Amino acid sequence: MDKLLIEGGARLSGEIAISGAKNAALPILCAALLTREPVTFTNVPQLKDIGTLLKLIGQMGVKVAREGDTVTLDASALDNPVAPYEMVKTMRASILVLGPLVARCGEARVSLPGGCAIGARPVDQHIKGLQAMGAQVTVEHGYVHAQVPRLRGARLFTDMVTVTGTENLMMAACLADGETIIENAAREPEVVDLANCLVAMGARISGAGTDVIRIRGVESLSGTTHRIMPDRIETGTYLCAAAATGGEIRLSGTSSCYLDSVVDKLMDAGCDIVSERDAIRLKAPERLTSVSIRTAPYPAFPTDMQAQFMAINAVAGGTAVIRETIFENRFMHAVELQRLGADIRIDGNTAVVQGVAQLQGATVMATDLRASASLVIAGLVAEGETTIERIYHLDRGYEHLEEKLAALGARVRRLA
Repeated sequence: MDKLLIEGGARLSGEIAISGAKNAALPILCAALLTREPVTFTNVPQLKDIGTLLKLIGQMGVKVAREGDTVTLDASALDNPVAPYEMVKTMRASILVLGPLVARCGEARVSLPGGCAIGARPVDQHIKGLQAMGAQVTVEHGYVHAQVPRLRGARLFTDMVTVTGTENLMMAACLADGETIIENAAREPEVVDLANCLVAMGARISGAGTDVIRIRGVESLSGTTHRIMPDRIETGTYLCAAAATGGEIRLSGTSSCYLDSVVDKLMDAGCDIVSERDAIRLKAPERLTSVSIRTAPYPAFPTDMQAQFMAINAVAGGTAVIRETIFENRFMHAVELQRLGADIRIDGNTAVVQGVAQLQGATVMATDLRASASLVIAGLVAEGETTIERIYHLDRGYEHLEEKLAALGARVRRLA
């Protein structure tokens, strides 16, 4: 199993390009299931999760062509609306095929997904929404089985803000009979990117980016070409890495407009940040000031950046309080940061981080994707060498991580 070896102490500087957003690409690739015409996507990141999804939809009868960051999908011969456990057990986003398959085929059999061990992410909101749209849904032997001649429009209210739930139901509603209204909808930029793609395919959607989305169903969707938005979490992660190391970097192919809460906190920590049209510059102080955060649905501070801020607070001056309100098990990286010398106390969904002058290199283990990122940041500032085990998590969400870090001056290499 691969490991990542980091020799700490290097100040990050220079420029790198940000990849397309994994969390936008996954639902958008699933949207190709809604049409019989070819759909082409550009700026698709080369990540493990993307490869898993393409393999999954390929076995459904979809023709998959991939060259660099461009993917073309032709679902005209879609004939197997099944997502087997063996192919979805490592990725929760696989549930995103459910809505499109039911809408297009009138039936779907999708395994309950697996993925990161960061807490419960139930699919009951997906099921509840499809049932309200007329589908007969059963959960048996670990599979969700949904059937309906044609979905019908309905007024849907999710009990909790769910990004994948909003995306799944929005895709399903595109081919439903009548109007569907999703209330308490997720407002994330990735939801808006999916809506923009669907509209380009002929869908009638309004309100994406607000908590009420309206979809007027159409008979069919057409092909299109769509560019995936930049990855705001990758952007935030590299900003944190540069901030922790006292660095100065420029990130191209991205925008701060998706990252207001993260940028504000980095500026509170003492960083100088300049937003350009399609780039962000950051210059960090010699030592950061601790900043407290509370995660919440967009546009508040993202849970996917919580671990990275725990890492920078570990070496900042002062004490920070971190409150995690989205996932109940998302402090598992704290124990690994403690192995590096971080002073962190956990009480339920709250972490108190007292900054220390210096972290010490050690062997640590990644427990999920963003936890991996926090350990990379900590390793970059730790004295000596840090070895991160189970880095397959990183391959799920960070394209060319070692190459990009090396381009910024980090001393990092992968060990077999």
